[in-house]
Amino acid sequence: MKKLVALIGLVLLAVATPGMAADKLRLVASFSVLGDMVRRIADDHAEVTTLVGPDGDAHTFEPTPTDAKEVASAKVVFVNGLGLDRWIESLAHSAEYQGPVITASNGIKTRTMVEDNETITDPHAWQDLRNGEIYAANIAEALIAADPQNAADYARNRDAYVAELAALDDEVRQQFAAVPAAKRRVITSHDAFGYFGAAYGIEFLAPEGLSTEAEASAGDLKKLMTQIKREGIKALYLENITDPRMMTMIAGETGAELGGSLFSDALSPPDGPAPTYVGMFKNNVPKLVAGMARN
Repeated sequence: MKKLVALIGLVLLAVATPGMAADKLRLVASFSVLGDMVRRIADDHAEVTTLVGPDGDAHTFEPTPTDAKEVASAKVVFVNGLGLDRWIESLAHSAEYQGPVITASNGIKTRTMVEDNETITDPHAWQDLRNGEIYAANIAEALIAADPQNAADYARNRDAYVAELAALDDEVRQQFAAVPAAKRRVITSHDAFGYFGAAYGIEFLAPEGLSTEAEASAGDLKKLMTQIKREGIKALYLENITDPRMMTMIAGETGAELGGSLFSDALSPPDGPAPTYVGMFKNNVPKLVAGMARN
């Protein structure tokens, strides 16, 4: 009878605390691109919450009390760094979060740009797939430290993901190699593609600055539109996180053609054309190739 009572007690304990023996890590990522990377490497070992979701703008994001609760309960928080998600500092403080905050961009050779006469760091490092490999390595290292018993799985997922990104990088380079260098000019909503342009030999021009909060001056717009007309640039793209009205106006004034939406700072919803980091490149690259061919 004592054994039966003890067994019943164990069963009741298991019911009261479901999954306790196999609890998943609670992870938080600052924005959707990073959240997808974390999910790929953590796989079934974690539940990942993304603060800035699909089609969201990390530049202008304002955390809510719900976000603070998510951070407070997290085992690890992942951020991009480089000035993109600096709001995480005050959010973690208000949530009284005591765990590690992992900057996924650590080790990347950063780019700078001038905005409002100030030299600043470009935070969009993920736009180079080789940098994406560095993100993956940093994420895996943090997961291994937080959950060493599953280290082999995280290492295996990292290696598979890095191999996938490397293969995609080769594919992207091959696609752009078919575009003559003189045609490799593109107009986008804001300066999110500096790393992309440097990696793949494309010049990106934008009426806005690094942040979507920046506003283009009338003089800058006039200068850009003059350049578009003079050089016959036809490749003009919206971004999923920006207001389309300015780009529509530029298209009407210059004769450039809108080539669809590019995904820069955020992924699409799951049923959209770019629900993953890999999917973002598979959406963007063919559109860019088609647009540049018209230049």
